[in-house]
Amino acid sequence: MSILQRTCLAGLLLAGACMDFGGFDTPPDLASHVDDWRDEVIYQVLIDRFANGDVSNDYNVRFDDLARYQGGDWRGLHENLDYLEELGVTTLWISPVIRNVETDANVDGYHGYWAQDMRATNPHFGDIAELRALVAAAHDRDMKVIVDIVTNHVGQAFYYDMNLNGVADINFQGNGGNTPTRHFTEYDPDFDGRGVQAFTSLGEAGPAPVVFQWDPATGHETPSPAPLGDPAAYNRKGRTFDFDVTDQLLHGDFPGGLKDIDTTRCDVKTMFVDVFVEWVRQTDIDGFRIDTVKHVEYEFWRFFTQRMRSRLAALGKTNFLMFGEVFDGRDQLLGSFTRKDVYGTHDLATFLGRPDDVPPDPSDEDQLAQEARCAVDGQPIAGDQLDSVFYFSQHFQAIREVFQQGQSTDRIEALWQARATNWGTEPNEGGIGVAPAKMPINFIDNHDVPRFAYLVRDRSPEDARRMLHNALVFSFFAQGVPCVYYGTEAGFAGGNDPANRERLWDGGYDISHPSYVWIQRLARLRAHYRSLRRGDVRVTWSTGNVDAEPDAGIFAFERVGGDAGGSYALVVINSNMVHESTTETAERTMEVIAPEGTELVDALSNGDVRTTVGSGGTVSVTVPAGSALLLIPAAEYDAGV
Repeated sequence: MSILQRTCLAGLLLAGACMDFGGFDTPPDLASHVDDWRDEVIYQVLIDRFANGDVSNDYNVRFDDLARYQGGDWRGLHENLDYLEELGVTTLWISPVIRNVETDANVDGYHGYWAQDMRATNPHFGDIAELRALVAAAHDRDMKVIVDIVTNHVGQAFYYDMNLNGVADINFQGNGGNTPTRHFTEYDPDFDGRGVQAFTSLGEAGPAPVVFQWDPATGHETPSPAPLGDPAAYNRKGRTFDFDVTDQLLHGDFPGGLKDIDTTRCDVKTMFVDVFVEWVRQTDIDGFRIDTVKHVEYEFWRFFTQRMRSRLAALGKTNFLMFGEVFDGRDQLLGSFTRKDVYGTHDLATFLGRPDDVPPDPSDEDQLAQEARCAVDGQPIAGDQLDSVFYFSQHFQAIREVFQQGQSTDRIEALWQARATNWGTEPNEGGIGVAPAKMPINFIDNHDVPRFAYLVRDRSPEDARRMLHNALVFSFFAQGVPCVYYGTEAGFAGGNDPANRERLWDGGYDISHPSYVWIQRLARLRAHYRSLRRGDVRVTWSTGNVDAEPDAGIFAFERVGGDAGGSYALVVINSNMVHESTTETAERTMEVIAPEGTELVDALSNGDVRTTVGSGGTVSVTVPAGSALLLIPAAEYDAGV
């Protein structure tokens, strides 16, 4: 009897949740492969678009349509790890690994966010042996692997039989006379707080029955494991159309027919922990990137993250990173998923600016006592949640507004100051040992937004590249962990989904491309100077000026203290694309904490720019348009990096 069979018979997983990997059921030994997550450089890989290493799994591939499968797989990524290691990547974030709905409405589930069977691998990408081989090969290179997961929804699994005829209809309701005419689809009807309603010629007829689809050719099958085959496991309220309404945000189907799971149920919470613990056990992966976080209740994140940490620690896997996608520009909302406060639905409504949507939450004690009903292991529920989230507020307020649109840099300083109160300031118990506020996930763009280069396509190619490279300096040297979207190093410039999900092999894996070389250099500098990875941050210059003023576009900050161990760096960026700017005006000169007389050397220009800290700790430097300086004390500077 195999280990997995014994595990299932012992009842350590939910009934129906045991994975069957066709004989490949001997999992690897688990270990922690990370020293400090702040040292990492993450590279986001959309597996279907990176490299095609195994043509035998290229079924239903459509090279003429980026909304369909293109043929990339785990073997392809495995065979191209040299390309990423040379780039300076230390952590791979790969798209979801589980079996998806194959195709729906002429779009394929290549991205991985349309779960169908959470216990099985996506056959387009390979089997469990291929996935394990990829993870093991990455670990052999001291690279880590993060897997994308979804707990909010499954794919297009069922339709609402609104007209009670047993067929999934896309139709019109009403006669345009005494009853208004409206278009509706039973696959994806509009949100109704009562639940999607059925109707007859006589009027409404109560909640619409849920009918699971069965079409194996397109992957429309009843989701698994249990309880996902039970209609009661879903909120069944229809498609969200206003994401600022709390009920819709938490309980509505994600547009496109992605059915929203009731994540307050104990069996659902436990199922997700069981399933994803098993994926770690089967592969030895190092972390999760978690999709659609703000669409799931805080109580779920408390249960899920705390149970994951305790279960994995018992298996020998510690320092396991869990960070989430909160696709929103409101920093307080982002940070709320990293704090230890016992937030509830009313708190969420307040962050959304709609506090009157829902009644006040119970006391913290009462909330935790209610949530404890799911804690059958007897361990108490605390306030701990995610280790970090994608820094979407910075994406909007810094990357877009400053580095693309040329707006004032003082908005970055205000945003960074707010993080100290909006985000969690203490490490999670049993987590990664770093406070969330000290390690936001910094990114330029990703699969859900247009690429940076697309949004500056009206600029000359040279200016567009300088703007991108300047933003990359900011992303790599700011406090947190840089995350590079695949193809940025190849100069990809796609617009909205799916245009921003290009095939990387079309670029030929060109390691001489200017953006590849630039990212390679930034990663090397970051790895060499400890301050850029582990130092605290102190803004030394920001400005409201954006025109002809001498400091227009300047943003400067020190990386020092914290866990930097005496290492020091001063980063000065000029986001203005019109003229050179300086850290000195008629009213003031930039002040730093480096001692007077310290010689600072610019590592980005290989020492061509040097300056000395003046009286009172002042530093006056001039930075060309669309450029940056990385000033390192001469005693620490290494010309060979």
